[in-house]
Amino acid sequence: MKEKTFYLESLGCAKNTVDSQSMASLLIEAGYTPVGRPSEASYLIVNTCGFIKPARDESIEVLRKLSRKKKGGQKLIAAGCLTERYRLEVVEQVPGIDGILGTRRWMDILDLVDGLRKEPGKPRYHLPDAATIGLDEHGTLRAARAGGSAYLKIADGCRRPCAFCAIPLIKGTTVSRPMETILREARILRDMGVMELVLIAQDTTDYGYDLGIKDGLAVLLERMVQEVPDLPWIRILYAFPGYVTDRLIDVMASSRQILPYLDMPLQHAHPETLKRMRRPANMDWVRSTLTKMRSAIPDLALRSTFIVGYPGETENEFATLLDFMKEIRFDRAGAFTFSFEPGTSSEPLGDPIPAEVKEERLKTLMALQEEISLERNQALIGKHLEVLIEGSQGGISIGRSYRDAPEIDGLVFVSGLAKTGQLVKVSISGALPHDLTADLLS
Repeated sequence: MKEKTFYLESLGCAKNTVDSQSMASLLIEAGYTPVGRPSEASYLIVNTCGFIKPARDESIEVLRKLSRKKKGGQKLIAAGCLTERYRLEVVEQVPGIDGILGTRRWMDILDLVDGLRKEPGKPRYHLPDAATIGLDEHGTLRAARAGGSAYLKIADGCRRPCAFCAIPLIKGTTVSRPMETILREARILRDMGVMELVLIAQDTTDYGYDLGIKDGLAVLLERMVQEVPDLPWIRILYAFPGYVTDRLIDVMASSRQILPYLDMPLQHAHPETLKRMRRPANMDWVRSTLTKMRSAIPDLALRSTFIVGYPGETENEFATLLDFMKEIRFDRAGAFTFSFEPGTSSEPLGDPIPAEVKEERLKTLMALQEEISLERNQALIGKHLEVLIEGSQGGISIGRSYRDAPEIDGLVFVSGLAKTGQLVKVSISGALPHDLTADLLS
């Protein structure tokens, strides 16, 4: 075990993955070497997730496992969202933690590690009173690359008042990154051979609000297609209802680079449920905007996310959600049962709906979505699509079409071998609820 080595495990969402790769970059630049196994590292770092209870439980279990196997001289660091909000609980539940770093100061990882190295017997808990995520990023590329795709973070934090969500408590309000920095990083990723740029934030449609930029996401995209005209795919995730503007729709419709794909987490479809969630409750806006988008962008793939079993959700309210899904026919949808989060504004509502009712509703909703997704996929048979190849096995190449965001959507299984990281043309030959099969076109 060499002295300046580290093992970093990233939990949770793609936004966390970006932070993890940024921390790793800072350590590598300072002479630390990443290793693939905990037993080989002098510093064990876990970038935790604290969004909902199952994620918190997973983070605690990973930390405990590393703590149990920790050898003499190794230092265990808990970083990220869980430690930002539940610092005392983490120390109490995981014996043997040597360092703590909150998500708002991820860029101080080197200071923490260096401090532990210089004073090995002294635990260091680095949790300064920071109102928001810091912008002093030390020139680190705020992206996470995997094959031909890369996530690029354009903002952090959130100013939305959603009653069920702890993100503003963890990260603070929205902090948009400077546009010129984002564009410079897009050029860097293009030069690295990235074929797909996935723009992420807690709410991409809020980009630029704190910078005084009206329609900030649309402005950023207009600049981006000019700066990197040879980057084939630009994908947008996490749009907020009510903030998909006409200008954004026009930019998406007019640029071949911006994929006809939008992930807009709606969370529910009954106005009363949405009001209790403190979410936009104007379903007429949702319907008119989705109609407008599908008219302007004929091949648009729509994805959304829903919560079932929210406090007070009646059978009628749940039925309204199912009817809405039948009406809109999303290409993709994810769903979760309500997770009670202390400290959020939904706390007074409690968690009154029985777990078995929530699970049954989740099962019903996802069964409906699988039927819709299968029908949407079957309509593609015989059509030609571009696929970004991510690997191959047994004479089959595996990739994604424009309809498939990394990690959360389906795959395309292509007969024949194609080069990883390249875009290829295929003919769709078969369909499953989540995935497609295809033949490689010459």
